[in-house]
Amino acid sequence: MPWRVATTEEVWHNGLQYTRPLSTGASGTLLEDLDLHRSVDEQARELVRRLLNVLEDVRADLRAAQAENQRLREEINRLKGEQGRPKVQSNPPQPPRTDHSSAQERHRAKTWSKRRTPDRIPLDRAQGVEVDPDRVPPDAVCKGYEAVVVQDVICRTDNVLCHQEKFSSPSQPPTSLAALPQGDSGHWGPGLTSLALVLDSGAQMSEPKVAEVWRSVGVDLSDGQVSHLLSKDQAAFHAEQDALDRAGVARSPWQHLDDTSTRVNGPHGSCPIVCTPLSTASCTTPATDRLTVIDVLPTHRPRRFLVHEEARGDVEGCGVSAVRRRQLGQWPSGTSMAEATMPALLAAHRPGVGPPPRHGSLRATAVAASHAALECPVGRLLVGDDAPQCTLVTDELALGWVHEGRHAKQLRPDVSHHRALVEDFRQRFWTSYDQWWACRAQPTPEEAARLERECAALGATVTGSEALDERRAKTHAKQACLLMVLAHPEIPRHNNPAALGARARVRQREVSFGPRTREGANAWDTFMTLAGTATKLGISFSHSIHDRVSGAYQMPALADLIAERAKDLNLGASWDTS
Repeated sequence: MPWRVATTEEVWHNGLQYTRPLSTGASGTLLEDLDLHRSVDEQARELVRRLLNVLEDVRADLRAAQAENQRLREEINRLKGEQGRPKVQSNPPQPPRTDHSSAQERHRAKTWSKRRTPDRIPLDRAQGVEVDPDRVPPDAVCKGYEAVVVQDVICRTDNVLCHQEKFSSPSQPPTSLAALPQGDSGHWGPGLTSLALVLDSGAQMSEPKVAEVWRSVGVDLSDGQVSHLLSKDQAAFHAEQDALDRAGVARSPWQHLDDTSTRVNGPHGSCPIVCTPLSTASCTTPATDRLTVIDVLPTHRPRRFLVHEEARGDVEGCGVSAVRRRQLGQWPSGTSMAEATMPALLAAHRPGVGPPPRHGSLRATAVAASHAALECPVGRLLVGDDAPQCTLVTDELALGWVHEGRHAKQLRPDVSHHRALVEDFRQRFWTSYDQWWACRAQPTPEEAARLERECAALGATVTGSEALDERRAKTHAKQACLLMVLAHPEIPRHNNPAALGARARVRQREVSFGPRTREGANAWDTFMTLAGTATKLGISFSHSIHDRVSGAYQMPALADLIAERAKDLNLGASWDTS
């Protein structure tokens, strides 16, 4: 007998039996106990699968409609001058339905070792502390000393009245004035300037709060003067940032990429974060597209464009018509062109072309120029998310399993049968993750082939849940990028370095809202780059900034440290053996 879904239930009232439609509670119980394998009729099973998918879609639409209605009610109340619904955190806390982290599923116990405090803290001075004689018994014997490190800082003013010697000569009108001590600029010493930069970029304090700190100590300065200290006359730091950007890309065959939004005096912009194992670089740009990615990966070199066979093939994939592609064949092939010459070339060879095909031609020729390594080489592999602007830029693209696993965790079906399918998929996903992570150091060809087959089976299995099958298909399409770690074991399994860099920019944006000028945006990029890179290199950002501001230059340049550390890490081992 075919398996059927009950639509009514029998109830008793005053000794009489009634038949009524299935109640919500009974329907929920039926869905919890649903087992499609109990049905012997394939058509019935297929019908139930489709009905369950329809039920999921209806419930998802209902939740979205309820959220939209609530948002509209709050907006209407706001327009009426009333207050919206207060945002009160629930107690006890909400269940982790919106927690998309996979830390618990892939958690591995770490071994911790506590280091002795005197061994890792630099000492400035030593001081002996004697016991009060009144507290010592007469027969007590001294047994030596016990070392205790007391950490402290001193924050006070050091205002100096400088009498600058001045000479004047009738024969030579310019007055000769003695220079201020090294590191003093105007009315501010190197200690104040460097610590203001550290508080702003390292501690991510807002400019008014930095000024408040200095005024509480006794320094007389305004908010505008703090803004001047943080953004004006920073050419030396901009040059150091540019040098470490080049060193980071040149010393690592792969880069991480992520981005976050940034406003510069109102208009929307973007801040791509490019990371290597030894550097973190940020650059505020007006857009987020493939041209921007090409710009920031080769250390912000001027845009170059190249027309050859690769560019023509890429244009075909950009939705350009056959007629326009034939016109592209009339362009001067093999010639590298600057951005200033491209508008005239497009007008001559592609008249009347709209913005999308024109932009597609620019992307294709820019990608061709970057692959040709004109003037500055580009990294061989890019580790990022599945954003479309990340494709075609480098020779290879790697995606992180950690990022891909979040997509599966976002699936929250209401039907228990679908929840079981999603849970089974997630368990198989992280089991495959554990297997290839265990053999990543020395993967044999047989083991690599087996993992590829398991990954393919994981993505190709059809379950009947439309949302899950769509997610599986997308995972299957990314198989080559997800398994890139088998070819290059040294690359990480996630894009966390760039994501953490983007999070630092988000915190800075939440504190200070955004820069008001292009000069301020450049200062944000420079000092956040220096702070992130100094942290990765294990040096003090505060000491590095003070060394530069004071003019001492006793600490090595960050670019030199990157080149030195890269030799020890051997970041391109798999590329060298291939």
